[in-house]
Amino acid sequence: MPRNRDVVLAQVLTVAQMQSAEADLIAAGATVDSLMQIAGQGAGEWVRRLAAGRSVTVLCGPGNNGGDGWVIAEYLRERGNPVKVIAAREPATDAARNARALYHGEIAPADPAITGDVLVDCLFGSGLARPLPDDLFGLLTSLAAHHPHRIAIDLPSGIESDSGQPLNAGLPDWTLTIALGAWKYAHLTMPACARMGALRLVDIGVAAHAGAAQVLAKPRITPPAPDAHKYRRGLLGIIGGEMPGAALLASMAAQQAGAGYVKLAADPAPSGAAPELVVTSDSAALLADKRMAALLIGPGLGRSDAASRLLDRALSAARPTVIDADALVLLRPAMLPGVSSILTPHEGEMSALERTFGLPSQGPRRNRAQALARASNAVVVFKGPDSLIAAPDGTLILAPRASAWLSVAGTGDVLAGTIASRLAVHGDALRAAQEGLWLHGEAARRCGAAFTPGDLALAIRPALIECLP
Repeated sequence: MPRNRDVVLAQVLTVAQMQSAEADLIAAGATVDSLMQIAGQGAGEWVRRLAAGRSVTVLCGPGNNGGDGWVIAEYLRERGNPVKVIAAREPATDAARNARALYHGEIAPADPAITGDVLVDCLFGSGLARPLPDDLFGLLTSLAAHHPHRIAIDLPSGIESDSGQPLNAGLPDWTLTIALGAWKYAHLTMPACARMGALRLVDIGVAAHAGAAQVLAKPRITPPAPDAHKYRRGLLGIIGGEMPGAALLASMAAQQAGAGYVKLAADPAPSGAAPELVVTSDSAALLADKRMAALLIGPGLGRSDAASRLLDRALSAARPTVIDADALVLLRPAMLPGVSSILTPHEGEMSALERTFGLPSQGPRRNRAQALARASNAVVVFKGPDSLIAAPDGTLILAPRASAWLSVAGTGDVLAGTIASRLAVHGDALRAAQEGLWLHGEAARRCGAAFTPGDLALAIRPALIECLP
């Protein structure tokens, strides 16, 4: 049976997992040289497209990442691109030496004053674990300053692959980063991902790795059944609190994200509610309604004793629930309903939850989210510029970096409403988290610059349309 390459190519691998995947390919008959040719030629085609006939400078290091650079340079030379290679170090592996022997173009001295149109960084790849030495750091940064277009191969040199942390201060930024074989954590993790530009992936044939993280993909959302009605499509109850605007934003997004019926419990009723939003002052009746498919509590809830009691009552209803904002700070482990729950913390709320569940607030964001998911038995959407999703079974999904314009008050309420709407539709917490996070990011992309949370909520619907068959 053929493999589904789309699924395989969505995986995110650690350095150790990538090395294991390459070893499996070699055990199956590939060689380091053949894999280097596949990777280098695939990357070379992306470089050729961006260069569009302009001059290219390829900076090669001593290892196999440098070997990829020699392959890229020969690929470009054969196709008529003006190209020169700077050998920052002599090749130190057999495959890199072989790749250099196959290159028949110009080799330039390691002169930091060299200028050109496109710089290709092949100094070091994903295996780098120590800072660049001063001479190579100076060469890289000077060449980057003298080339307006910059492409990193596999990872920008000076970035630690598994953490996304820079190993040197003052590293350049990049127009394009071309991952080889699989995505690495740094491609989707701050601070590194903010400086990588556009991301592309070259397939070298690696197989699926059991337990690997995945990149968040565009969901496939099906339309309602022909005989659907508002309750069968999902009745979502939103519990308001002391700050009504947040719950209204969540309600607006929820109405755009597919739920058949959105009902807001708020006392007093907020002014400015849309006429199609059903508002009630009786939260007890809403929570007792057996038709309620899912709940959302937290946006605008407040942190008073009354808010804490309301949270306890809402979770006691034992409905699939999205727990957001103030509710995350008030949450106690004994309150969790034992049914599908989704926690949506930002950094400050995550720290509060870690104190509540006795977890350390240290280590990579992905590890912290996975620990909380296990401890709470809930799906965790850890929000931020590098948002991710963790499930109790160990599933980990990393979202591509979204628009920085999302850094405005109220967009988290929109995300919570979107996720809750999808949870009301089908009741699958992990699926709802993925759908909601993707819709939120796509809505932000469609909004462009300087949008309001209301603009974002209204953009959820066209984002959802993009996911329909």
